[in-house]
Amino acid sequence: MTTLAYNGETAIPALAQQRRHQAHHALGTDIDLTLFGSDSDQYLQAACDLIDQYEDRLTVNRTVSEVMAINQAAGQHPVQVSAATYTLVRQAVELSRQHFGFNALIGPLVKLWHIGFTNAHVPEQSAINERLALIDPEAVICNDADFSVLLKVTGMELDLGAIAKGYIADRIQDYWEAFGQRAGMINLGGNLLIVGTSPLHPDGQWRVGIQDPTTDRGNAIASVTIGPCSAVTSGIYERHLEFNGQSYHHILDSQTGYPRQNDLESVTVFSKASIDGEIETTRLFFAGQPIPDWATQRPDIYGAIFVTKQRELQIVGLSPEQVTLLDDRFTII
Repeated sequence: MTTLAYNGETAIPALAQQRRHQAHHALGTDIDLTLFGSDSDQYLQAACDLIDQYEDRLTVNRTVSEVMAINQAAGQHPVQVSAATYTLVRQAVELSRQHFGFNALIGPLVKLWHIGFTNAHVPEQSAINERLALIDPEAVICNDADFSVLLKVTGMELDLGAIAKGYIADRIQDYWEAFGQRAGMINLGGNLLIVGTSPLHPDGQWRVGIQDPTTDRGNAIASVTIGPCSAVTSGIYERHLEFNGQSYHHILDSQTGYPRQNDLESVTVFSKASIDGEIETTRLFFAGQPIPDWATQRPDIYGAIFVTKQRELQIVGLSPEQVTLLDDRFTII
């Protein structure tokens, strides 16, 4: 018997496994969006439009955006912004005041080093010291009554790059779920959010690769079997500055003004919300090792995998059965 779709056309076999995919470039990276079992590409295009709208508001790599308006008014006057931008800025400032490694005021240091751009360089110590005086999260006033933000000192700059992708990925998931999309993947340049039950495996679980820190993106050293979640990685392998025989990565320490030094190549956090993955990868990377009792009171944070410079993987929170090693150069400890 032939099955008909609601519009009278012949139904698509195994529709749940049919992919709709769209590539996009924004947020300074290559983006891949995938939906399974969807009846239209409009949900992919709308997600791309949403990404572009948020980038227009949050970017610091253009002269015009809501965040740049705040930065350009530093030391002068508060700037009113949209509710979405204000919400993210306020959260970022509050997190920065916890001093665990995340600092949304690190913009002057980021622009001084400019790692990942053609004019990257190792700054003079005097220049670093000048920027360190401008990255105090206590010197920010967020006004809940009118959604305005004031940076008290001229030269201060917000930079939401360490949290924005997670926030945006969560908003895409909200949009897809509002329109009943059952399963998909949101990949914002390595920041991964997987939605719903996997139609690709009989167990309904997804397979998430742990990036090989020694090679180009896309090569996995391990695979994690897990349900819908976010997988966010902080690592030193993506952006580098090579100078006088030394390698400098892009994760800057707001206490020293230099890239954070420890024994880690990367740390990946699995969580329900992508923004929490962004926050917790920073916390763990700056700690440099597992934190006692980390996330034990957070059922929405599922676990983490540390990759060390000695090619060792340390698993926290996940069961050993969930992790499959794919590269015998690495060991699980």
